[in-house]
Amino acid sequence: MNSSIIINAKLKRQKLRKECFEFRVSSFGLTRRLVKIDWPCDTVLNRSNASHKDSINLQEEPQPPIREPGMVKNNQARNRRLARFGLVFAFLGLLLFAYFVRKAGVAQIIEGIKRLGFGFLLVVAISALRQVVRSLAWTKCFEAPYFIRFRDAFAARIMGDALGNIIPLASVAIAEPSKAAFVSDRVPLIAGLSAIALENIFYSLSVALFIFSGTAALLLSFSLPKPLRYASIAALIAVVVIVPLGYLIIRKQWKFLSGPMGLVQRRGIARDWMGKTIPRAQSLEDRIYGFYSRNRSRLLVIFLLEVCFHFTGVLEIYTTLWFISPIAPTFLTAFILESVNRIINVVFKFVPMRTGVDEAGTGMLAKVLGFTTAIGVTLAIVRKARDIFWSAVGVTLIVRRGLSLKKLSRQTQANIT
Repeated sequence: MNSSIIINAKLKRQKLRKECFEFRVSSFGLTRRLVKIDWPCDTVLNRSNASHKDSINLQEEPQPPIREPGMVKNNQARNRRLARFGLVFAFLGLLLFAYFVRKAGVAQIIEGIKRLGFGFLLVVAISALRQVVRSLAWTKCFEAPYFIRFRDAFAARIMGDALGNIIPLASVAIAEPSKAAFVSDRVPLIAGLSAIALENIFYSLSVALFIFSGTAALLLSFSLPKPLRYASIAALIAVVVIVPLGYLIIRKQWKFLSGPMGLVQRRGIARDWMGKTIPRAQSLEDRIYGFYSRNRSRLLVIFLLEVCFHFTGVLEIYTTLWFISPIAPTFLTAFILESVNRIINVVFKFVPMRTGVDEAGTGMLAKVLGFTTAIGVTLAIVRKARDIFWSAVGVTLIVRRGLSLKKLSRQTQANIT
C-alpha cells in the first residue's frame, strides 16, 4: 500500500515537471509578452518553502506586442498636441531668427562666416570631443554584468541628439530615452535608462555649477543693463537653491519620482497610468541610489568627464571667435558665452534647435562683452551649423539601421510609457 502511494507521488512529480503555465506579464518599457514558466515540482507542491522561489526559470517567447487601444489613442493624441506646439515654437523661433539676422546685418554675418571658412572643420572636431566625453560618462554609469562599448554609446548619443534636434519637442520626451533604446540589443532597456538617468544627473549638476560660475563672472566683470543683470541674479538664486536640493535628494535617497507620482495618484489624477508607472519609477530610483552606494569611486570620474564637456564648449567658442571676430577673444568671454548658452539650452529646450532664441541671447550678450551684435549672431549660426552637421550624421546612422524617424519616435514613446 505504502509503495503504491510512493509510486503515485513520483508519477505526479514527473507530470508536474513537464507541465508549463502561460501567463501574461508586463516588463518595463516593453509591451506585454507571453512568458513560459517551468515550475519545479517542489515549488508547486511546497509553495511555503521560500528557497524554491529562486529556482523558477523564466523563458521569454517572442510574441507580437499587445497594446491597449486606449493607450495607443492617448499616445497618438499626445503626439499630435506635441507636434502642434513644436511647429508653433519653430515658427516663432524662425521669426525671431529673421529679426535678429536683419538687425545684426546680413552682410556682416556673411563676412564673418567667410572668415571662418575651413575653420569650421576645427569647430566640428572640437565638438566631437564633447560627444566623446559624455559618451564615456554614460559608459561609466553601467553596473556589472551590464556594459556597453564606447562606439555603441557614441553612436546612440548622436542618433538620440539627432531626434531631439529634428522632431518637435522630442528633446523633452524622446531624445534621452531613445539612446537607451538604441543600445537595447546590448543591454536591457531598464539598465540603459538607469544609466542615462544617472549620467543626466551628473550632467545637470555640472551645468548648474557651470552656470553659477559663468553668471558670477559676468556680474563681477562687466557693467550690465538692468534686464540682463536681473536675469543673471535670478540664475544665481536658482542654482543656489537647486544644487543643495539635488545633493539632499541623493544623500537622503528621497523618492523624487515615485513620491510626487504617488501624491498625484492619491488625488485621483491619472490613477491607472500612475499605478502602472510608479513601480517602474521605484525601480529606476533603486538603481540610481544603488549605483551611488556601490560605486562611489566612479562618481568623481563621471563628474570630471561632464566638466570636460563644458570646457570643450568654451574652447569651441574661443576658436570660433578667433576666426570670425576682428576683436581678439579671451577665455573669460568665451567662458561667459558658453555659460549663457547653457542657460538658453535649459530654458528653451522646447524650441527646436533653439532657433531664434540662441541668436537673440548670444547677440545681446556679445555686445555687452565688447563684440558686435553681428559677431554674436554669427557665433550662434555657426553653432547651429554644427548641430545640423551632427544631426545629419545621426540621421544617417538611423537610416543605416533601417529605421524611419516616424517609426522610431513611436517605438521610443511606447517603450517609455
